[in-house]
Amino acid sequence: MQTIRVETPSAKYDVFAGSGLLAELAPRIERVVRRSILAGRGQRVFVVTSPEIWALWGKKFLRSFQEAKIDAPVTLFLPPGEQHKTVKSVERLLREMVRAGGDRGSLLIAFGGGIVGDVGGFVAATFMRGINYVQVPTTFLAQVDSSVGGKVGVNLPEGKNLVGNFHQPRAVFADIGVLGTLPDRELRAGLMESVKAGFIRDRALVRFMEEHAEEILARDPKSLERVIASSIRMKADVVRKDERESGLRMILNLGHTVGHALEQATRYKAMLHGEAVAWGMVASLAVARRRGTITGGQMERMEKLIYRYGPLPKLKVTAARVIAVTGRDKKNVGGVRRFVLPVGIGDAGVVEDVTAAELEAAVKYMLVRARTAGR
Repeated sequence: MQTIRVETPSAKYDVFAGSGLLAELAPRIERVVRRSILAGRGQRVFVVTSPEIWALWGKKFLRSFQEAKIDAPVTLFLPPGEQHKTVKSVERLLREMVRAGGDRGSLLIAFGGGIVGDVGGFVAATFMRGINYVQVPTTFLAQVDSSVGGKVGVNLPEGKNLVGNFHQPRAVFADIGVLGTLPDRELRAGLMESVKAGFIRDRALVRFMEEHAEEILARDPKSLERVIASSIRMKADVVRKDERESGLRMILNLGHTVGHALEQATRYKAMLHGEAVAWGMVASLAVARRRGTITGGQMERMEKLIYRYGPLPKLKVTAARVIAVTGRDKKNVGGVRRFVLPVGIGDAGVVEDVTAAELEAAVKYMLVRARTAGR
């Protein structure tokens, strides 16, 4: 197991990454929280999860509470899919917590993928004006990205993650063992966030993912632990310097401007988040190459790594539709589209002067590549 420390102005906590964490979850949470909250003194513990995850791992999850002689948490279910990442879902969960006797001393456990983590964290941030919570991510993407850093929130019909807050967890427990039941497509989509992490801040991670792709895709525990830990360390370092995304943290959005637009333009039904980010990175590479922040050789190498962890889905959307949706991206300020571009391999920056012509050319390049390199 590896322990990565996350330190921000508002909170300090550890991310634990390794195998077997789920079997010892309850006592580990109790040690982190250091309160009587798990001791059965009338305070409530809630777990927000999806029916699918609970069917796979619920018994093992509860066994850790039973063996530690700790009262089982109240289980709250969130159906899978971006269509349930809404204010309506949050209201339902909040009301269920009230009816179950939740109060300011309650603890919430977000046990699932990125949607469960985002919604569960937002519930924790808003219930009684904020309660403690821990993240127990069960997908690769959630383990390396969304569970770390305190970003929580939900979607609106007008755009993704437009309602939210910053609410840091008390701890994150990333059990590599649960990835064994993750569908291959979801693993590959999640790995795109680690590809992104390497592009923007970690050349060594890029090399490792190039040289050990077979082991990583075969779910070799040591290889996965290396990728997960490296990705988390990179994000922890960025979040430490810029907790609330006022500057540096925006680099974590490489590929997300166009990626989010693709998700919304296809009604969140055509691709997984990591796949959309991957295509978004391809578009960003096209802008970067046109501006000269990367060489032709670097662009080819980076695209090759993206496709190595594919295949990516075909794109059935027009350039005009994608460009129109990027105008509603939450990173935009005063009508200016903010765009993250790679600067070589292992560095990135935020620019605010990407022209309409540059964006159109990049999206059209991405769509051409989707016809030849997609699934």
